[in-house]
Amino acid sequence: MKFSTPATTNPIDQMKVLGRPFDRIDGPAKTTGTAPYAYEQHEAAPNAAYGHVVGAGIAKGRITSIKLDEARRAPGVIAVISAENAGALGKGKFNTARLLAGPDIDHYHQAIALVVAETFEQARAAANLVKVTYAQEKGAYDLAKVKGSATEPKGENADTKVGDFERAYAGAPVRLDATYRTPDQSHAMMEPHASIASWEGEQLTVWTANQMIDWTRGDLARTLGIPKENVRLVSPYIGGGFGGKLFLRSEALLAALGARAAKRPVKVALSRPLMINNTTHRPATIQRIRIGATRDGKISAIGHESWSGDLAGGQPETAVMQTRLLYAGAHRMTKMRLAVLDLPEGNAMRAPGEAPGLMALEIAMDEMADKLKIDPVTFRILNDTKVDPEKPGRPFSQRRLIDCLRSGADKFGWKERSAEPGKKREGRWLIGMGVASAFRNNLVMKSGARIRLDGKGVVTVETDMTDIGTGSYTVIAQTAAEMMGVTIEKVVVRLGDSRFPVSAGSGGQWGANSSTAGVYAACMKMREAVAQKLGMDPAKAQFAGGAVSAGGKSVPLAQAAQGGELVAEDTMEYGDLDKKFQQSTFGAHFVEVAVDAVTGETRVRRMLAVCAAGRILNPKSARSQVIGAMTMGLGAALMEELVVDMRAGFFVNHDLAGYEVPVHADVPHQEVVFLDETDPMSSPMKAKGVGELGICGVAAAIANAVYNATGVRVRDYPLTLDKLLEKMPAMS
Repeated sequence: MKFSTPATTNPIDQMKVLGRPFDRIDGPAKTTGTAPYAYEQHEAAPNAAYGHVVGAGIAKGRITSIKLDEARRAPGVIAVISAENAGALGKGKFNTARLLAGPDIDHYHQAIALVVAETFEQARAAANLVKVTYAQEKGAYDLAKVKGSATEPKGENADTKVGDFERAYAGAPVRLDATYRTPDQSHAMMEPHASIASWEGEQLTVWTANQMIDWTRGDLARTLGIPKENVRLVSPYIGGGFGGKLFLRSEALLAALGARAAKRPVKVALSRPLMINNTTHRPATIQRIRIGATRDGKISAIGHESWSGDLAGGQPETAVMQTRLLYAGAHRMTKMRLAVLDLPEGNAMRAPGEAPGLMALEIAMDEMADKLKIDPVTFRILNDTKVDPEKPGRPFSQRRLIDCLRSGADKFGWKERSAEPGKKREGRWLIGMGVASAFRNNLVMKSGARIRLDGKGVVTVETDMTDIGTGSYTVIAQTAAEMMGVTIEKVVVRLGDSRFPVSAGSGGQWGANSSTAGVYAACMKMREAVAQKLGMDPAKAQFAGGAVSAGGKSVPLAQAAQGGELVAEDTMEYGDLDKKFQQSTFGAHFVEVAVDAVTGETRVRRMLAVCAAGRILNPKSARSQVIGAMTMGLGAALMEELVVDMRAGFFVNHDLAGYEVPVHADVPHQEVVFLDETDPMSSPMKAKGVGELGICGVAAAIANAVYNATGVRVRDYPLTLDKLLEKMPAMS
């Protein structure tokens, strides 16, 4: 099925099952420990041996010798794999660095060997016996130092220009020119990168924690040099990903290599230090923002430049993307520059681009409002636009940013905010409020599904879609129930297996909208098959209450499959509506903080997110996605930072003791409001994504609240107390 014209009235609009706050159908299995995650596939892969990864001890250079004999002789050891005996290996198209290094080293903790043994403890002990010597080379680890050598990316990441920014900025009555810095950050998900691999002849099966089954299946086949059809990936449950499990990582490849050498299943999980240094992270940025405005608050010039770094051949952190679309302004400029750094690979982390970009842009908007003596909410509303500012002939399909800002301000009690910073106190606590716009583009992906109907009226959905804790099982079940006219209890959902039709996968906040659209397409085919089987006109058949009705005739749905199971399969593909209409999601974040006037300790007290993101398929799971994103935004604002050892080129705080993330005591009262909206330009579901929108702007709202509380403007994240103390207002 192809979606190339705006959605009209369709079966989804009944909203008998969709749009309701159903509990997660996978919840009982997860809370009782019966949902098998990648490392727990004991029944599927019995008698598995254990693999332990050896990571490089330098960030750049060469291995001059690697001695494996002592490790091979250690108790319980079955095999030791290195680049010397692994055979020819390719590189996946989604990988920047090789997943098994040797002799050249691209980054610290790049995998250089795998030790396979009968037990985990034996594998770990033997791994410590691998002796490696290196010829270390000087590397580049400091973005600020290599900023001058950064180059312009190509394609959609190249510079954009509308009008004459430099001239308009120079002539603006009120101007801001400020530089902001965001640090390297870790996904820090609970479940480690983990895989079990098993070979049966030439056929490889990998049970893994991965968000994008088809991408990873292709890259694993490409790396091993075997046909894609010889690879099966299984990933039914994933304990968090946030973008860190989008691509093939070393543990899956090494499990496959280890299993081939051991001639039995092998399981590999990365330790926390290897998760942080061996896999991907959100890259640091340096961002310069210039805004020029008239004295009445209209932006006349807006420019955003961003620098980030990655390994050679990598991609930039696309921090300027939202600035191309979020606010009006006749004269515009965006630039990204990419420097080569010898740090572990930078790549997607929840809301790549917009999350760090809005950390800068939304402070800049606050600073500009302050210069203009205009309320920050009012300033944002003044500069709203209904068309793509870079392509004025392209309107937004839906854009309710003003509604989000106004309704949020009213609900949050924004009028109680002190316009003058540092003036509201409760004892030793300085109180402040902050606001930021939320923006994330709406992306859709081709997605397929298979529907089965049995003689008991049970509808089974099969798709390789994944669930990373987002509620995929539930919204897919709700979609099938709505389409086939049954209760959700009559739907079985099977996910995360490459033997099923290829789906959108989980990423870019496209997962729920795209995967349910694929289920919609398959259900439409099933509805046709059922109607024809029952002798009804498919165009007139109504599916409700477990029955099919047309022309005064009503028949139980199950009757259509009495002669045998019915199977239907289809894929939702997309036309060019996204080129005719700019499709985006919008929101507003409001935050209240208290800052200790003596110590500078910051406590977030209240948070509110108002979101306009199309039809909300399940308000309960959508709310959970947004409050989780808000919590990540809190971490980004106040504590999260991968600290780089500038001498050795690695992330020093590479565990959950040193890399601080919010805990329960840090998380305040959180509220989420979804505006009533449908977007017929997006998909037949008329939905969009919310999982990444929820983090966009949160950190800036907190930074703006801290400024309102203290009068101290911090442009370098995270906002640790040492950046506040020297400038705090005097105690009265």
